[in-house]
Amino acid sequence: MQPDPVIFTPLLLLSCAIFAWSCYRRFNLVSVGEGEDRFSNVPERLKGMLQFAFLQKRVVSRPFGVNHAFIFWSFLVLAIANTEFLIAGVFPAARLSALLPALVYQPLLFAFDVVSLLALAAVVIALVRRAVAPPYQGARTGEAFGILSMIGTLMLAYFGVHSAEIALGYGAAAQAMPVSSALAGALSGMDGGRLETLAQLSWWLHAAVLLFFLNYLPYSKHMHILAAIPNCYFKGLDQPNTQPREEFAEGNSYGAGSADGFSWKDLFDSFSCTECGRCEKGCPAAGTGKPLNPRRVMHDIKVNLLANGPLLLRDGVATVPIIGETDGSVSPDALWSCTTCGACLAACPVFIEQMPKIVKMRRHLVQMEAEFPEELLNLFENMEQRSNPWGIAPGERSKWVGSLDVKQFDAGSTEYLFYVGCAGSFDSRSKQVTLAMAQILDAAGVSWGILGKEEKCCGDSLRRLGNEYLFDKMARENVALFQEKKVQKVITQCPHCFTTLKNDYRQYGLELEVIPHAELIDSLMAQGKLKLNHHEKKGGNIVFHDSCYLGRHNGVYEAPRSVIARATGSVPTEMERNRENSFCCGAGGGRMWMEEHLGERINLNRVDEALKKSPGTICVTCPFCMTMMEDGVKERGSETRVKDIAELVAEGLKARG
Repeated sequence: MQPDPVIFTPLLLLSCAIFAWSCYRRFNLVSVGEGEDRFSNVPERLKGMLQFAFLQKRVVSRPFGVNHAFIFWSFLVLAIANTEFLIAGVFPAARLSALLPALVYQPLLFAFDVVSLLALAAVVIALVRRAVAPPYQGARTGEAFGILSMIGTLMLAYFGVHSAEIALGYGAAAQAMPVSSALAGALSGMDGGRLETLAQLSWWLHAAVLLFFLNYLPYSKHMHILAAIPNCYFKGLDQPNTQPREEFAEGNSYGAGSADGFSWKDLFDSFSCTECGRCEKGCPAAGTGKPLNPRRVMHDIKVNLLANGPLLLRDGVATVPIIGETDGSVSPDALWSCTTCGACLAACPVFIEQMPKIVKMRRHLVQMEAEFPEELLNLFENMEQRSNPWGIAPGERSKWVGSLDVKQFDAGSTEYLFYVGCAGSFDSRSKQVTLAMAQILDAAGVSWGILGKEEKCCGDSLRRLGNEYLFDKMARENVALFQEKKVQKVITQCPHCFTTLKNDYRQYGLELEVIPHAELIDSLMAQGKLKLNHHEKKGGNIVFHDSCYLGRHNGVYEAPRSVIARATGSVPTEMERNRENSFCCGAGGGRMWMEEHLGERINLNRVDEALKKSPGTICVTCPFCMTMMEDGVKERGSETRVKDIAELVAEGLKARG
């Protein structure tokens, strides 16, 4: 059934022209962003695009992901059929049946027919899910139901055309189209005129919906159909566990105070967002009633870009603030609610980088507006004046040593620098972990030393809170000290120190072998350098809590679990949310130094999850997690102990001794 090309050709040309112009207008807006290299290492980028865009690796790893994957893969297969459909509407002779041999064409027809049925089934499932169990509050939108209905209509129109053609005897390859052939059998009672009418109406319905869908995409959230695949290509090749440096010079603007303060990739992310709600579901702030919603942040950035982009391209002036309380703005409360845990980054199927954008907006608030929660003023002053969050004199840093014979680091005679960190030096609870580490290192015969009063804070909290200027100052001082001391190997017991020394300091030209204490202890135990008595499992059931900065940010999951298993003789009990899906303790991103006034306390949410496993001990690998979990356990009136893995190992050493 072929319409008159004289009627269809101008419609197709007009639709394609409008589509091309709409895409240009939208995507051109990202050019207001700052430059960023996302074009290097083409083979690795192509590999990532294949895995995550075309094979849908992250999509299928979550509930209902397979259903979306069916729709996506159907879209790819049927893109061939729809392309033939449009071209044949202009050039009736340009059909695949005339261009391809039967051995190729018939399998294609079979694929089109079966895939259309699968796509229709997937659409019905998606519609039911949206209606009955939406992925997030507000997911039941007219747009969402409309898009799914259009996809379903395309499938029904496809079957209408081909089943009518087969019933009329026009389908030469009917045996290759089982679904359409079955439907044709149901139409066998209709006369030829009605079948002709059905075929024509179905053809024009298919054409109308397809052309409308094409031109609606650039103006809807489903623009991700166009942007998601390239966004997977442009994804970060390394873990997004650090932020770009800023160059401090007179007249510069810092952070993102408007759309042009982001990079072009940041802005392209906003067009790529599928609004699937996975980031929202994993976010500890959103999950505990805070104003932050990573999905909403991306939506607001897109709305802001659409409002300000044309103005910025024309005269460089934005009218809608990126930080504020209006539509198209992100509220300050939302920005300060972020724990920088990275759950949103790990959940996003198209590799949108929500958390770094939040840090960029924090930088603007702190460095350009001097607007930040009141309690951070004390933190910033302590860091600037005494190089630690507590404001304790640097001379007190090595008081944890007590009567131990601990040496100062000397590159000529010491292999490892034990970077104790501020918590391990000043926090009374974390000092016990430091002593346990010292005992472990000595028992294993490790050559190690400390910096003592010369050690300074790594600056992690400063950078995540947006005080890049002060972080830059401290990082430069630390890099100079490490280079002067000729430090090459560093042991850390704090994941925040670990990620800062390992990842952030690379931006300052410092390449170190930084080893988190979990990996070092596991290695020492595997080599037989630590002899423990683990025949009696003390403390009852051990539940393990993943540190965000050790796990999601740096991929260290197995080492701490291995240490617990070796130290106790039993693998730890897992919480429901674990490894890359773990739930934050609430202290990251500088939240350790801030009050939690909004919503439920994040640490209580996590402690409640742990207590469901009836633990004797909750085991951690981070001093921040230690504080938050202990506070939560006390709040709940539980007698459950909270211990670092180093303390478990040290207990085994004592038991053996």
